[in-house]
Amino acid sequence: MLSTVRLIYAVILIFSLLFSPSFASESDHKYNPDEPVTLWVNKVGPYYNPQERYNYYSLPFCHPDGSAAHRWGGLGEVLGGNELIDSQIQMKFGKNVERTTICELQLDAAKVEQFKQAIENSYWFEFFVDDLPLWGFVGEMHSDKSSDKSKHLLYMNKNFIIKYNGNQIIHANITLDNLMPLEEGRVYDMTYTVKWVPTNVTFARRFDVYLDYPFFEHQIHWFSIFNSFMMVIFLTGLVSMILMRTLRNDYAKYAREEDDLESLERDVSEESGWKLVHGDVFRPPWNLVLLSSLVGTGAQLATLVLLVIILAIVGMLYIGRGAIVTTFIVCYALTSFISGYVSGGMYSRNGGKNWIKTMILSASFFPFTCFGIGFILNTIAIIYGSLAAIPFGTIVVVFVIWAFVSFPLALLGTVVGRNWSGAPNNPCRVKTIPRPIPEKKWYLTPSVISLVGGLLPFGSIFIEMYFVFTSFWNYKVYYVYGFMLLVFVILIIVTACVTIVGTYFLLNAENYHWQWTAFFSAASTAIYVFFYSIYYYHGKTKMSGFFQSSFYFGYTLMFCLGLGILCGAVGYLGSNLFVRRIYRNIKCD
Repeated sequence: MLSTVRLIYAVILIFSLLFSPSFASESDHKYNPDEPVTLWVNKVGPYYNPQERYNYYSLPFCHPDGSAAHRWGGLGEVLGGNELIDSQIQMKFGKNVERTTICELQLDAAKVEQFKQAIENSYWFEFFVDDLPLWGFVGEMHSDKSSDKSKHLLYMNKNFIIKYNGNQIIHANITLDNLMPLEEGRVYDMTYTVKWVPTNVTFARRFDVYLDYPFFEHQIHWFSIFNSFMMVIFLTGLVSMILMRTLRNDYAKYAREEDDLESLERDVSEESGWKLVHGDVFRPPWNLVLLSSLVGTGAQLATLVLLVIILAIVGMLYIGRGAIVTTFIVCYALTSFISGYVSGGMYSRNGGKNWIKTMILSASFFPFTCFGIGFILNTIAIIYGSLAAIPFGTIVVVFVIWAFVSFPLALLGTVVGRNWSGAPNNPCRVKTIPRPIPEKKWYLTPSVISLVGGLLPFGSIFIEMYFVFTSFWNYKVYYVYGFMLLVFVILIIVTACVTIVGTYFLLNAENYHWQWTAFFSAASTAIYVFFYSIYYYHGKTKMSGFFQSSFYFGYTLMFCLGLGILCGAVGYLGSNLFVRRIYRNIKCD
């Protein structure tokens, strides 16, 4: 066992070294005077369709020769659709370059049509200098006064303005000029200039220029945190009232023993609600294997999100290309032990015997569902020839991480969970014959409680969802992970409290099928998030086309699936603690 654990840790260390952006730096970011500086070209695509990106040289720009270097970064960078190619444009540290010709561009009918379509769709491009991004548009459309048609104008000159402090590059910018109309058969000079400007900004602050402080630190952001915090106070107070007042009175009535027959009969007649189902409330739920797997996966995802947020705060992961994705994949593999431990323990406590099926399902359900969605999206990207298509080698690497790190840890966690926390410990004995469930009003049915249960958790993260969606789909760098940590903690508390209240109402309706109801009540938060994503797509963006729509809703579906499983697990675990607590002090025999 010890050698197996050591092997697992060795594999994890190797993958961390290979795929962590911090070990994949181009250089130490220090240059000598006149030392060559590489300009990397990355991608080009429609500005309003962020995921529809193509190789920069898919447009007939000046191509470098066949010896141009290609650079693939960490795992997250590849999954993010980045492929950097050396432009072979001559740059030297600290040396200005007057307008210089890159190449002579001769356009035939096909090339003119390519550029026209790109300009009509507002194509933009992305370059990198010393890991600093530069963006610009391919061209513009101007109205032609002599006709009703618009002219397609292509930018022919690129001006690079690079700021430096000592021997380090601090900031890079690009401006475009020399607009020329596209004409078939005409020869154009593609040119560039380079200007170096000294600055006092330190290297540690060089990414500040990419952060939109007014947007993310707006008063509405602070107000949403305060509003969610007040919701937490209200809900925790409500749960405390239920526990401290209502249940305390119930305990007093239920535990009172008197010799007077009339008082005893009165107490029995007053028995109602949750006390009557004590013989069925701990009955194993329907499809225990699936519920155990989902709860284990949700516990893993909750730990994963918390870990990634903390690492993002400490390590400023927003700086590196694909750093968040790489961290997410590595941490997911490392936290698979939690999934196995929680699902294995829960399955055994409820009398389950086929623990291997639970282990396999908890280790594979979420990643393979995401893989299925990703496979469809990858096929679409391949058909479109987009950089969003994931290379086969990267898919193999991700599968190897799952097979040799995630799966063994899930197996180990399941074995430990069964042995350490798998003994049944229900406060009340389960009766042989299930108690019939009486008909109640429509608002006390499990389906209504499940749908209503997600409203308040969604309300607590509604504003944050806007900032997250905007940063992911509208080119803003999300850096306020402190806000995200607060919102995540609030979401956990609100979800647990709302689910506990819903479970209490359900038990008072003498319905003891609380397990799945608690899970779905919390998981329904993801339904409202998905509905919000539909509104955001149509109301807040200018996305269009089958490609972008597929990626938008495909990624959103994966996100909502993970959010639903996470919230569902929190809701179930919170309700489980609540149910055990209220039945601990009553007479169950």
